[in-house]
Amino acid sequence: MTSLREEAALSDFAGAHQRKHNDYTYRLPTPPRIIVPPPTLTTEIPGLTVSHGGDVDLSFLRELDLADIISKNTLLDWAYERRRQAQMILPWLYLGPMVAAKDTAFLVREGITMAFAIRARENSMTGAIQYSRSVCAEIATIDVPTFHDLIGRFAETTRMINTHVARYREHALQTTGQATLGKVLVFCESGNEKSAAIVAAYLMTTLEDFDHVKSMQVCQAQRFCVNYDDTLKNILRSYWDILQAQRSVVPSNGVSGNGNRTHLQVANQSRPKRSIESMRDDDDVDMENGMDVEDAARFEGRDATPFQNREG
Repeated sequence: MTSLREEAALSDFAGAHQRKHNDYTYRLPTPPRIIVPPPTLTTEIPGLTVSHGGDVDLSFLRELDLADIISKNTLLDWAYERRRQAQMILPWLYLGPMVAAKDTAFLVREGITMAFAIRARENSMTGAIQYSRSVCAEIATIDVPTFHDLIGRFAETTRMINTHVARYREHALQTTGQATLGKVLVFCESGNEKSAAIVAAYLMTTLEDFDHVKSMQVCQAQRFCVNYDDTLKNILRSYWDILQAQRSVVPSNGVSGNGNRTHLQVANQSRPKRSIESMRDDDDVDMENGMDVEDAARFEGRDATPFQNREG
């Protein structure tokens, strides 16, 4: 029998072993939280540089000065009433609610040339679209019923925005001789969720070395009322992973693209694969009754008779 002192020592040892483990919880497993630094006076605003990639030539955008367009004192200047207005994210890109698309005075004053509606279903936002049509040169819409439908449309929306900006500039050069920059207003019902995700994905794609955290940070600095919940944050992080994978493939294809044809020609001219017979030495081949040496070893000591006659 163990003494009281020994039992206490054993219980202390068991408790010490249990304390080494993490606390157990019954909650469902969730991905780690994505923290977006709020726009404060001490927050360093990331630099904005237009990237070189993409299907549309955006070299003219790299001539713009993007150094001082990000608000640095949003917490002090932001007013609650500004949620009903649209804010400039880039000199050619605005983000706002559906109400801003109905404000024709704002559209004319800012020179908005394209209204881009992010709708939950078809035939919605007809009023805002009609108001915008009277001012803007182009109207675009996409239908995304849920947040998860956004990730499949990010590349499409980015291409639509860049195509309009480049095409409008080319049209202005041909008609007026001036390189007037097209401007796009991206809006949804509130201007805080779906359209904000579209704009953040645009920044990730168009700007150089701009991840999901920087994109959400810039959108929040310009439009403080944007609402990136955990679902939207994880969607944007997944899209950033997709962009990184695509960009890692493009340089490798560009380097080896010129040599692909030569490599294929050399491969086609190479000698055929060696057969099993050609790999064997002559001393290893011993043909008996037309049977390969390996087959002979496999059947050695076996009775090949399919049946036996039993007498008696």
